[in-house]
Amino acid sequence: MKNLRAIAPLALLTLAPGGCATYELYGQYNMTFFVTSTGAGKGADYGGLAGADGHCQALAAAVGVGHRTWRAYLSASPSGASPTQHARERIGRGPWQNAKGVVIAQNLEELHGNNNVNKQTALTEKGQMVNGSGDTPNMHDILTGSRPDGTAFSGDADRTCGNWTRSGDGAAMVGHHDRVGIGDDRSAQSWNSSHLSRGCSQDNLRSTGGAGLLYCFATN
Repeated sequence: MKNLRAIAPLALLTLAPGGCATYELYGQYNMTFFVTSTGAGKGADYGGLAGADGHCQALAAAVGVGHRTWRAYLSASPSGASPTQHARERIGRGPWQNAKGVVIAQNLEELHGNNNVNKQTALTEKGQMVNGSGDTPNMHDILTGSRPDGTAFSGDADRTCGNWTRSGDGAAMVGHHDRVGIGDDRSAQSWNSSHLSRGCSQDNLRSTGGAGLLYCFATN
């Protein structure tokens, strides 16, 4: 039993014929990318980048990969003494793979080019698919605040819900994890820079097909 408890965070409990419990090793131990299975519950308000990173870290720890350093794929505008934060500069160099061991990108260039992010591969930390276009509810809007190349927007327009501190007025740039949108243009199919949300509250995010979810990447 000691060995079973040791691997339990990295395993699935199943029932073998005859009703005996067995453990089947799962791919999470090598996971370096996931979509959060849940948001913070306050729309786009994560208490800033540090809170969003903490959310990724906590979900990763719950499935046995808290030994890695996790970062949310979010950009942020300069504020006070804090400089501009670019999502692509926060997540390490890759490669990144999901909970099933499927590689979604080998490096930053592939991630922001011809990557393997789609509904079948952009799994949660639990290895589950996230609802997309055509599902009820649709949850394919993933918060990023980023341009297609993973950098922050310039100018005064709010595209980060106040650097991830607002759950009311404002807007956030989102991507479509399932690469499906209205039309066949590049933005509709963008995983990280598709359109702005209607606001920053949980209800606002739901209204355009989201749930306040994040992309999380391991930096090591």
